Amino acid sequence: MPEYNAPLRDMRFVLHEVFDAAALWARLPALAELVDADTADAILEEAAKVTGMLIAPLNRSGDEQGAQWVAGEVHTPDGFREAYATYIEGGWVGLSGNPAYGGMGMPKMLAVAFEEMLYAAGSSFALYSALSSGACLAIDAHASEELKNRYLPPMYQGRWAGSMCLTEAHAGTDLGLLRTRAEPRADGSYAISGSKIFITGGEQDLTENIVHLVLAKLPGASASSKGLSLFLVPKWLVNADGSLGARNALSCGSIEHKMGIKASATCVMNFDGAQGWLIGEANKGLAAMFTMMNYERLSIGIQGIGCAEASYQAATRYARERLQGRGAAGVQEQNKAADPIIVHAEVRRMLLCMKAMTEGGRAFACYVGQQLDLSKFSEDAEERQAADALVALLTPVAKAFFTDSGLESCLHGQQVLGGHGYIREWGQEQLVRDVRIAQIYEGTNGIQALDLLGRKVVSNGGAALRQFAAEVRHFAHQHETPYGSELITALERLEAISGWLLDQAKEDPHAIGAAAVDYLHLFGYVAYAYMWARMAAVAEARRAEDEAFSAGKLATAAFYFARLLPRSLSLEASIRAGSAPLYGLDAEQF
Repeated sequence: MPEYNAPLRDMRFVLHEVFDAAALWARLPALAELVDADTADAILEEAAKVTGMLIAPLNRSGDEQGAQWVAGEVHTPDGFREAYATYIEGGWVGLSGNPAYGGMGMPKMLAVAFEEMLYAAGSSFALYSALSSGACLAIDAHASEELKNRYLPPMYQGRWAGSMCLTEAHAGTDLGLLRTRAEPRADGSYAISGSKIFITGGEQDLTENIVHLVLAKLPGASASSKGLSLFLVPKWLVNADGSLGARNALSCGSIEHKMGIKASATCVMNFDGAQGWLIGEANKGLAAMFTMMNYERLSIGIQGIGCAEASYQAATRYARERLQGRGAAGVQEQNKAADPIIVHAEVRRMLLCMKAMTEGGRAFACYVGQQLDLSKFSEDAEERQAADALVALLTPVAKAFFTDSGLESCLHGQQVLGGHGYIREWGQEQLVRDVRIAQIYEGTNGIQALDLLGRKVVSNGGAALRQFAAEVRHFAHQHETPYGSELITALERLEAISGWLLDQAKEDPHAIGAAAVDYLHLFGYVAYAYMWARMAAVAEARRAEDEAFSAGKLATAAFYFARLLPRSLSLEASIRAGSAPLYGLDAEQF
């Protein structure tokens, strides 16, 4: 039976030693009285227990049984309801929610560590509350005070859940094609009619109510995405006293039969004149929905890290125990019939790839969380603006690079187990299936790459990139790190190719699309190099305090710079090949 133990030592290293989160929280008045290092550690300890002992044991059985749809109702796998009831008693859904409405108000730097644990323990289980947290964020940011007071407290408590209803069968990324309509009603509400697909947690038996956030078009609205409005549409209507009233005119028509995350209900939702309320301004629903989508994009990116960590733990345990062959340098275990496979170079290469990318991703997630905390809580307008710019730049990198590398790591983990990696009872094949969706939903990774290069770099002439590069360069020049020169070389490669693409985009309409994915990966490797340089600097400075941990961290950093960062060279070459090789065939020649 696969098991999961949260990597608390590494999480504390990133949070406290690399980023000194407590010092940041102490200078932000909104956080200073809510959280300190001891509080954060206590939360992480409890989160490790909840995810490792309550949720992880349900991961395989949940996959085997899956969510079931019967006559419009969804039944989650055995044990999910009981586990969810225990889970919400701890207030986990509202961990980073607004305290004014019952949330705990914890910083995002801490929340990303918890989210990693949650996805590592069970991605299907995690999704039910992840969508609720994102819906709460959008409601808190854009809804009226009346709607916030009515819906946020029970949602933060976990008694009510949230969903995000965008996609329709004929309209994926092109939201301007949406057909769901919203007709004004005499009481100021709206009648919502239409069908949505791929709705995570659109129907389930875990909560008393489900609050759907639905994109729809008002009469006379623009045919483009600029004509979309956002509506709050509850499964059960809510009375003035907060009690549940009549069933709303909406239903779950079916659930999808999927490759992975089988215990997560992915629903077709039908709205048949359902009563809803406008969130934010009319015809500005997409901007409001993006508040939720950007949260979910980081969260789904962290799914890649969580699955990779779970896969790494299983692969490491197996590699230490599985006896096959003898080491190339001679017998390592004299009293055994063979040596453990961890002595073999190829197994070590795979494990080190997993370790370096997962730990680099963990640090980068914390870094993005830091920017989100500064953007939300800093009282310095200039600091908030700078953090906003970095969040916009780095969110597509986090979503896509975390999940692309997460799949690669899970495949490595499966390969380490050989034939057993293909067998269900060992858990690795489930992780491969579960992590695969993370590259697709919340905006495919190709779309994330187009967003990064087209909107976040080319459209503003590289301004946000220059801000990030200045920070990286300042660190390399101001701190003692074994990898300062390699970091600067990689940064200069990113800057050079960015400048080249800015010029290419003026002449070649295909330049951005042809380069986007390779560019995002190049950016990701440079960003991870920044994280590894920071971690190596701290590990070197504190080596005497924890020799074993620091030595391991430094050895992993050495592997990253020697064996993984050089991938940026081939990515640069691929980008510079331009768009012409992609258009050498006519459509009928494919």
